[in-house]
Amino acid sequence: MDKKELAEVLEEIGVLLELKGENPFKCRAYLNAARVIEHVEGDINELVESGKLSSIKGIGKGLSEKITELVKTNRLKYYDNLKESIPPGHLEMLKIPGLGPKRIKAVHDKLEIKSVGELEYACKENRLIELDGFGLKSQEKILKGIEYLKKYSEQHLFSEALSAAEKIYEELKNHKDIIRISIAGSLRRKKEVVKDIDFIASSKNSKDVMDFFASLEDVNTVTAKGETKISIILNAGINSDLRIVSDTQYPYALHHFTGSKDHNTLMRSRAKKMGMKMNEYGVFKGNELIICGDEEEIFKTLKLYFIPPEIREGLDEVDYAENSKIPRLIEEKDIKGIIHVHTTYSDGVSTIEEMAKAVEKMGYSYLGIADHSKSAFYANGLSEKRIIEQHEEIDELNKRLKNIRILKGIEVDILPNGELDYSDEVLKTFDFVIVSIHSNFGMSEDEMTERIIKAMQNRYVNILGHPTGRLLLARESYKVDIEKIIDEASNNSVILELNANPHRLDVDWRDLKYAYEKNVRISINPDAHKINGIMDVKYGVGIARKGWSVPDNVINTFSYQEIMKEFS
Repeated sequence: MDKKELAEVLEEIGVLLELKGENPFKCRAYLNAARVIEHVEGDINELVESGKLSSIKGIGKGLSEKITELVKTNRLKYYDNLKESIPPGHLEMLKIPGLGPKRIKAVHDKLEIKSVGELEYACKENRLIELDGFGLKSQEKILKGIEYLKKYSEQHLFSEALSAAEKIYEELKNHKDIIRISIAGSLRRKKEVVKDIDFIASSKNSKDVMDFFASLEDVNTVTAKGETKISIILNAGINSDLRIVSDTQYPYALHHFTGSKDHNTLMRSRAKKMGMKMNEYGVFKGNELIICGDEEEIFKTLKLYFIPPEIREGLDEVDYAENSKIPRLIEEKDIKGIIHVHTTYSDGVSTIEEMAKAVEKMGYSYLGIADHSKSAFYANGLSEKRIIEQHEEIDELNKRLKNIRILKGIEVDILPNGELDYSDEVLKTFDFVIVSIHSNFGMSEDEMTERIIKAMQNRYVNILGHPTGRLLLARESYKVDIEKIIDEASNNSVILELNANPHRLDVDWRDLKYAYEKNVRISINPDAHKINGIMDVKYGVGIARKGWSVPDNVINTFSYQEIMKEFS
């Protein structure tokens, strides 16, 4: 270990101690020692062997012993233990401009934030505005810093990648030399997290199209360029590939590069079974290309019903397509109303009336308010007195607004023992009740499962909110037996929330088919804390499609009268 490496370890120890809130003098001692070591004359190994370390100004006996252990063994037990005691996300958070150790400790102590993703989510829910030492400007600055940091991440939320892809798609599709173009890859399949963006285009002039692609304003760097493929890095930090083929090859290339790999394997096996061959260049009978004008004709050629891109994950979709069992999946146009939004009564930034008018303008017929309950002190949760005030306001708005109905809902915290933080007398005053976990994530699987089940057994509970508690790219789900939760939801006629917030997209699409088999309905909820958050519903619809959800199983497709009956 050389002086530079040793200094880096000492500096990190000082920072870790700051994150733990240790004595400032102790923290500073390590930071000062790092600077001393980096500039000390002579070989560090010789200084250790000679025992002269402690004679150097700024290096006391304790530090000398730790440096000796580091130099001789290349490890330091004190350092290892210290790292284990700090959430790994806190070190990453230090890379955010304006967010030092003291502020990181503050958001951890007050809001239990352990990662950059959790911090971003908290900012977008306005958790930092009322926090001592922060405020609106600090929150906005932190959000900008997170955006900068995420540019260099290898994975990206679906919503972020889609936003970048749609902008480029709009510019490319109008190019005079492009015949057909589509977004492909995991983005077309609506995976909740993606690594890159794929485009497939057909053209007779690949060179001009690639030159145009490389010149786009959002392109940062061209990393590779061949005759039919160009790879770039966007200003947003996302890798993107554009493949150009002839228009005859386009359907086959689009199918192949949409994937997934497992789906393509199933399709090749299907073709082989029928005496054909299939790859990215076509479907062949012997050496003869079977001409298909689009993807639907590819599936017809293989005697399969069309498989929507979202469900091409190499599971059982080909078997279903062979037996005509793929249902008509839900679409955005099926959604009639919005459930689960927050207002200025808790941690939202818009009033009930502002939310209602926005939802009406978007063409929906009802809006379910679901502000936080009183245990959510961090989110200005509603006391019993404020519930009465809110209900009176909703009654007044329902008399005045003609084309939108407002439902009285609440998002109630599930306490660690499974109890809810309102009495049944209070709960029965709502049109619907969502119950969610917002604290004590570290329980065992059995404890967490029983905690949620107990809450769902309350007769006034209608919906289980974000059932696994995950935050994509930020926090793993808490330990829970999701199949057991779905079974209990079925027994108690509780609806599962598909939280459409792109940071959540929870319940996971992989569990939706099981829910459908158990006759458990879902609700696609934006969990919106501001007006533009309502539009997150589209991401939830994408995940619902990925989980084979049909309109009849999604309560937001119900009319106002139907949903009130569902909640009764």
